[in-house]
Amino acid sequence: MGRYRTIVDVMMILARDGHILLAQRRGTGYADGWWNLPSGHLEEGETIDQAAIREAREEVGIDVRPDDLRFVHVCHYRNPEGEGRVGVFFEAGSWDGEPRNAEPHKCARITWFPADRLPASTFPYTVAGVQAYIKGASYAAVGWPDQ
Repeated sequence: MGRYRTIVDVMMILARDGHILLAQRRGTGYADGWWNLPSGHLEEGETIDQAAIREAREEVGIDVRPDDLRFVHVCHYRNPEGEGRVGVFFEAGSWDGEPRNAEPHKCARITWFPADRLPASTFPYTVAGVQAYIKGASYAAVGWPDQ
């Protein structure tokens, strides 16, 4: 067997008054119409926390300082097509700016939802991460056989 290689995703949990900020995808060709956390892929030459900060700025127009990030969860996710990826979830304790839809060409809208009542059309990867965040679980494997 060869070495396992995967995509690394970064997910930003923005929580306020028991609510979580989600963005509804559109025009991307993948999971359009589904709700997701502000998130994206790790790019060459950046650390995982730098990627989370970049994605928060790009997607919802806020500035997060490294000291305001807290690692909360890692999820080894396997999608229905059988592709695995690793998602690293961070919570931002504070941020500068008011979240807004900074990528209207990729996002239909952003909305705050009660953390324990996410919409039915929330992407399963996001649901798993938010549920783990609420429980304080640092790791989960989702979508793998026997899970």
